[in-house]
Amino acid sequence: MLMQVGGAVPTTELELIAVSSFATKIVLGVLVVFSAVSWFLIFAKLWQFRRIRRASDAFFDATEHATRLEDARAAVDQLPASPFTRLFAEGINFFAEIRPGGLAKAPVEGGTLTPTQLEALRMVLDTQVDAEHDQLGRYIPWLATFGSVSPLIGLLGTVLGVMDAFIGISVGGSGNISAVAPGVAEALVTTVAGLAVAIPAVIAYNIFTARQNFVAAELEGFGRELIVTLAREGRL
Repeated sequence: MLMQVGGAVPTTELELIAVSSFATKIVLGVLVVFSAVSWFLIFAKLWQFRRIRRASDAFFDATEHATRLEDARAAVDQLPASPFTRLFAEGINFFAEIRPGGLAKAPVEGGTLTPTQLEALRMVLDTQVDAEHDQLGRYIPWLATFGSVSPLIGLLGTVLGVMDAFIGISVGGSGNISAVAPGVAEALVTTVAGLAVAIPAVIAYNIFTARQNFVAAELEGFGRELIVTLAREGRL
């Protein structure tokens, strides 16, 4: 049952939390931990995607100004590591393995790839794209977990609080609104806390998932463009 400090009825959320039951404090403590982890992940992923956006701008700027593949390779080698540079390096290195001398300024004539080798090159690029997609999505599912679980935990605290309030009413023998309201108000605090944790987590999850898919689509597009460039320069 909600206890009153000095006989005064709590009138603010902080007062309700201060005089709440032990079970309510436990539920609120769990939600505080979820909120702290959620906001840490939100800021960490914001920083990660912002860094990737800058890296992708630098990468595409470098490759757009390169007239031939060897020029693009030299420019990319000067850039910091990013999903785009790793995809470029993976494709170029695999191509160099299956067609030695194919990256020379004057490619060896008659050294075209077989359909099987070309398909293997596509598979290597697709595998790298999938790996980068998974890396970008690391820890993002936790935001979905917090977004779905936090309201349920808040509801659990509310149910426990209402049960405690009714038990106190039955013991005290008073059923008027003044006796019921403080206990119900305390119980609703955990519901509010659960929603406060869930709402930003769900919003961030949707934003980051969309951003993750957008970067993966850019990588897929560049992989296809790389194959087209190799073909245009007579290296396939």
